[in-house]
Amino acid sequence: MRKQIIYILALALMVSVFTGCGNKSADTAEAGHEDHAGEEAGREEEGHSEEGMGELHLSDLKFESLGIKVDTLPSRTLSGVVEANGQLEVPPQHEATVTAILGANVSSIKVIEGDKVNKGQALAYLSHPNLTNLQTNYVKAYSRFQFLEKEMLRQKRLYEEEVGSGKEYQETVADYQAMKGEVKGYEAQLKQLSLNMAKVQSGNIYQYVPVVSPINGYIEKVKVQMGQYADPQTEMFMVVNTDHIHADLMVFEKDVYKVKKGQKVSFTVESVPGSTLNAKIYSVGKQFEQNPKAVHIHAEIDKKEDFLIPGMYINGKIRTGNNEVKALPEGAVIEEEGKPYIFMAEAHEEDGKTEWAFKAVEVRTGIIEDGWVEIKLLEPLPKGTKIAWNNAYYLISEMKKSQTSHSH
Repeated sequence: MRKQIIYILALALMVSVFTGCGNKSADTAEAGHEDHAGEEAGREEEGHSEEGMGELHLSDLKFESLGIKVDTLPSRTLSGVVEANGQLEVPPQHEATVTAILGANVSSIKVIEGDKVNKGQALAYLSHPNLTNLQTNYVKAYSRFQFLEKEMLRQKRLYEEEVGSGKEYQETVADYQAMKGEVKGYEAQLKQLSLNMAKVQSGNIYQYVPVVSPINGYIEKVKVQMGQYADPQTEMFMVVNTDHIHADLMVFEKDVYKVKKGQKVSFTVESVPGSTLNAKIYSVGKQFEQNPKAVHIHAEIDKKEDFLIPGMYINGKIRTGNNEVKALPEGAVIEEEGKPYIFMAEAHEEDGKTEWAFKAVEVRTGIIEDGWVEIKLLEPLPKGTKIAWNNAYYLISEMKKSQTSHSH
């Protein structure tokens, strides 16, 4: 009986072991099947990522509401651009510092800063005994000169008639020449004082002497006050002719070789938002400024606006050449993970309705100018391929959204 019980227990144990092995094999097989399915899913996912960003589909209504512009990839002439900063300047011959010729007191000031003045116009009047003394001394010298001129002619006639001595004639000539030099000296000073010589010669002495502008232009600064004594070297007025204002840009050493006379420049004035002006280079400096190492570029402004004032800071772009390239508006290009993309567009009929399909195409970009970007294709596009000219940011965002929803 006892042997029979042991036999039954052994038999039960064998059945249990066999059943466990069977279950384990089934589990192993099931796990193997899951692993295989996981690998397949992984391969499918990898396959999906290899297709890039896939396609985005928009209804014709959505397409129209977004105002998406579609056309072929055009060619456009773009220039290489050198960026340069600087300021507005006026050539030295069109700026003037007005001083007093002789030391005197300011008796009146006739202009204020910003006034337009002409060459020879009185800016102020000076008065001082020195000025009246100069005029009276000139009158005396001129009268003496006239007398000596007549005396010289009389002595010459007597000498030629052998009535007078040669010595007296020579002395008179010497006095005449000396007085002539003195008169010329006074006249030079009076001419600088802008006085009417004929009036002074006839005895009309000016009490007030004008200080005049040497050029046409505008009063930039008034540097004197009423009653002030102005030395000959005292700066009284600054006059500038803004008709000759130009752009003075600094071009760094690395870019100098690209820049030459005749190139076009566009620039903005820092203190005037929204200002864009054009100019043309007429002079390229031949000497480097130090710290930073750069040369001066001078450009004539096409249309001089009234708000342009010497000394204003400007930001310029120099067009260094003309290149015929494939290009798109900046709104047609989007950068994603450091790579630029454009979008191919294709319309097709879906259930009697127009639908648009957009596909991202990786490209490289080049010159950027006036809102256009040079497009360098990595592979040629089929002839007649349509490209989205705008809304690239929206298209990439919608593609990413659709990818995210697809993955979920």
